[in-house]
Amino acid sequence: MTEATPTNESYEDLPPICDIDNLTPKVLTFIITLVGLIGNASVIWFLGFCMHRNTFYTYILNLAVADFLYLCFHIADVIHTEVIRIFLHISIRIHIIIQTGTNIFYIAGLSMLSAISTERCLSVLWPIWYHCHRPRHPSAVIYALLWALSMFLSILEAVVCLYLPTNLVLCEKVAFTIAAWLVLLFVVLSVSSLALLGSMLCGSQKEPINRLSVTIMLTVLVFLLCGLPFGVFFFLYYRIDYSYYVHYCLYMVSSILSCVNSSANPIIYFFVGSYRQRVQRWNLMLVLERALQDTPDEGECGGSLSQGTLEMSGSRVEQG
Repeated sequence: MTEATPTNESYEDLPPICDIDNLTPKVLTFIITLVGLIGNASVIWFLGFCMHRNTFYTYILNLAVADFLYLCFHIADVIHTEVIRIFLHISIRIHIIIQTGTNIFYIAGLSMLSAISTERCLSVLWPIWYHCHRPRHPSAVIYALLWALSMFLSILEAVVCLYLPTNLVLCEKVAFTIAAWLVLLFVVLSVSSLALLGSMLCGSQKEPINRLSVTIMLTVLVFLLCGLPFGVFFFLYYRIDYSYYVHYCLYMVSSILSCVNSSANPIIYFFVGSYRQRVQRWNLMLVLERALQDTPDEGECGGSLSQGTLEMSGSRVEQG
């Protein structure tokens, strides 16, 4: 960072957010990240320790863990940029660790979201096949593989491209592999989400709208608006030759948007769960249960859902 000496002409053409000494985007990132950490920690607490988990609960739990750790590395990046590198001389090594962790949990979050959308699409479009032919405990295997693949690709990219930057051909191959995996995840996410949306809005057998489908669709929409730019930046990182300040500007914008994406998911859960409901004493666990409810909102008129309805919703998913 200290070695970059671009001309004043190229620097003045960029917006103020590209100024390394501008604290506004970093403070904004820090505030958004803190809000997201609190929200994702609440989701992890309720789903991990207070609620009986089913298939979709487990997927949402893993997505919340990925978002929480992703935001932790972003806070570490802000602290490293403004504090640690000023006093210590190990900033490059710390930067590599932070970048690797950020990539791991970004890929893991996108993988979990794609798996959630695909699983929901299968359960809606082919419910009989889904409940009869789906393995009894596939979720643990799926998200374990997704976590392992996310870690393997990110660590491999760090070793080949950052610790051993001399082999450019091998680095390009690894970067292409990661980019291909991201593109595949995006295609799976888009197709499954469009199919789910189509089943909700049109067709001869229109699927009754329930809160779980709405929650998934809003989560996917926020990712497409805020989370996808970071993936595009990652895809173009080794493919476009541009100045350091342009690189920093693109990273800062995509980083802020990705923090918004990871922080918005808990807000979506609690918004969908509390919509058109009169929740006394603001029971957050009940609100989260409503957001992941797998049955239509029939007969809801401001009161709380019956426990039998929630249990029936959970049992329907577990039977798959």
